[in-house]
Amino acid sequence: MRQHLAVALAAIVLPLSAEAAWVTISADAGKRIEIDPASVQKEQEHRHVALGRILFEKELTDPRSAGSYKSIEALTRYDCAQRTYATLKRTWRKADGEVLREEEVKSGAEMPVRSGSLDDKLLREVCRPRSPAAAQSAAGKLAEKANEAALELRRANDALIQQQVQKELQKNVKPATLPIAAKEAATPAAAPKPAPAAKVPARRPPAPASEAAPLHARIPWAYEGEGGPDHWGKLKPEYATCASGKRQSPIDIRDGIRVDQPAIEFAWRPSQFRITDNGHTVQVAVGGSGIALLGKRYELIQFHFHRPAEERVNGKGFEMVAHFVHRADDGRLAVVAVLIEQGAENPFVQTLWNHLPLERNEDVAPPNVAIDPLQFLPADRAYYTYMGSLTTPPCTENVQWLVLKQPVQLSAEQIAIFARLYRNNARPLQPGFGRLIKESR
Repeated sequence: MRQHLAVALAAIVLPLSAEAAWVTISADAGKRIEIDPASVQKEQEHRHVALGRILFEKELTDPRSAGSYKSIEALTRYDCAQRTYATLKRTWRKADGEVLREEEVKSGAEMPVRSGSLDDKLLREVCRPRSPAAAQSAAGKLAEKANEAALELRRANDALIQQQVQKELQKNVKPATLPIAAKEAATPAAAPKPAPAAKVPARRPPAPASEAAPLHARIPWAYEGEGGPDHWGKLKPEYATCASGKRQSPIDIRDGIRVDQPAIEFAWRPSQFRITDNGHTVQVAVGGSGIALLGKRYELIQFHFHRPAEERVNGKGFEMVAHFVHRADDGRLAVVAVLIEQGAENPFVQTLWNHLPLERNEDVAPPNVAIDPLQFLPADRAYYTYMGSLTTPPCTENVQWLVLKQPVQLSAEQIAIFARLYRNNARPLQPGFGRLIKESR
């Protein structure tokens, strides 16, 4: 019941966020964290939902859609008694407020709130007592926005139906069905009637290229067949970089220069998690983790697995690899790759496999289970680094890769479990084009 209410609120509130009365909670260089007090609604005892957003000074590039966005909005459930939060829906918006894309979280994992953190500020703002008059005013504003949204939706729907009707009418009208009076009006009275011309079968003009291109758009990207890696660049215009890019990943990591590289500062913390089989891989989301490199901080967005490992090292392949995808405030991406070889059972991965979803595109968020990503890292944190791209469409470039030199181990049984889901979900090696590779010495 709580989840249904939260989703309903997401549908009402998010499209109207451009009119929200945003209040700044925190302001840093390049971004502001804001919340809409009028959106705060009591869902159940000690539980509230609210709409917040991150507003950036500059437009950023979304790796998934390759479009530009200026803000990220999130509808979040806060448990004021347990001091936890769960994100229910995210919306990426362009500079003009138009929606770039939306992401609905089917089963939001409950994340703990640390004292003194930004989440703590948001929790206190959402959970602070409100007077009955303020609560009634907020509810009235929300209802007013909902009514306005319903009216706009009805108008848009009516206009769309009218357009479709006009198209059908134009499609069905043929010159032969015009009234005789209309034909006669189009012919001058004094003009002699020409002799009937011999009927020539009408030739259909060739289909324009614009009609042929969408044929590829109906094919989803995959790792084999018509949607396989060789065809990614043709499937959608936003995937063009997959074919034309000069800094694509993965690569065979060789001929690197050995230097004293700065250590990767891992701020990975234990947290609850959400695991999904998204049809391309097994993906895991956690909260409150990140890395720092040369003073720049990146937030851990998600990690996922490939079999076999996509990257090679001096021509050597590995059984699997885990990619930990991080994003900085300016949108730059950094991916930590942990190579996997066959050996002893891995307790961290076993916890994940224990909670694999039974269906694709469904989330599992075990309520009382936490994982510590640090337990997955090898003892030696030396790494290779180079500039590359995402290894899945849209193959966005300008991604810094950090490939740990020492692999970790999974048992044969654990590898076989993943292989039952994905026999091969690795993109082939891409040309290096003379890119500089650095290696910790």
